[in-house]
Amino acid sequence: MITQLTIREVYFLMAVDPTTLMNFIFGIIIVILGFWVFRLKKYTLALYVALGFGLFAISWLEILLGATSSNNISIILIRALGYLVVIFALFREAILK
Repeated sequence: MITQLTIREVYFLMAVDPTTLMNFIFGIIIVILGFWVFRLKKYTLALYVALGFGLFAISWLEILLGATSSNNISIILIRALGYLVVIFALFREAILK
């Protein structure tokens, strides 16, 4: 069923950066898959990757909602923490094997 969009919805769709939207969607998919793999196989690397990409998704959502710009210190810190979680997970995996 096709419905009419409100002015706010049209403005949101016009203002959304497609790259940020794509990053957010893929990030959420990775989070879901990471938790799913951890739940099925108890593989902690998947859990850490899900956590890291969850942090990335938070930063992308902030930008999509217009709460901040991509060079804001909160975005930089959230993304840095996301990278550090993934780096830690890979390093931990390499040391344990």
